[in-house]
Parts: sequence; C-alpha cells; structure tokens
Amino acid sequence: MGTARRPGAYVCGIDAAMDLIGGKWKVLILWALDERACRFGELRRVLPGVTEKVLASHLRELEVDGIVHREVYDEVPPRVEYSLTSLGVSLNAALAPLGAWGREHVLGGVEGAHHVPH
Repeated sequence: MGTARRPGAYVCGIDAAMDLIGGKWKVLILWALDERACRFGELRRVLPGVTEKVLASHLRELEVDGIVHREVYDEVPPRVEYSLTSLGVSLNAALAPLGAWGREHVLGGVEGAHHVPH
C-alpha cells in the first residue's frame, strides 16, 4: 500500500486517508470487521442497505490497499472470510474517536437503531 493513488495530489494526511476509505460503506465495513473475521453474507446482514456489488467492490479495494485480508479456505462448499490486517486495525483505532464524536454530538449519546455494534 506504500504508493499513493494520486501521487503528489494529496494536500494532507486526512486527504490521503479519505482517498482510501472515502464513501459511506468502507468505514462501516472496517467497523464491522473490528471484532472478528466475517464472511460476505455476514457483512451484508450487519450492513443493511449495501448492495452485493458495492460490498464486493469495496472489499476488493480494501484488500488491494492492504487494509483487509481475504482468506479462502480449501473446503466444499467454498468458504471465504474477511478480516482486518494490522494496517486495518490501526485505521480502526484512528476512526474510534470519530465514532465517539458522532455518538456524542450527532446521536446525543445514544446509538442509533441501525448501527454496527461498537
């Protein structure tokens, strides 16, 4: 992941990070993978509203960027699990204060009805 997607175009670290995790679903995917590895169907269930196409695309991008690991098990039927790499774990740690800020200032200290449990 060491090479920038837009070499020389970033104005700051936040700009660079947002290039990797921009959009609604990538951060929620990371948050869903925070506690344990999940299969594709599990992620669909904990992220209501995400389409299969968007989820598959985002997981692929996060894998290419070294944030998510895709493990394919040699079983019948095939089993694939997604988990965070050490880079993904460090990214979630950086996102935790943002989640706390959202709970306090947007949700009024109460988690919303539809949330990823953290």
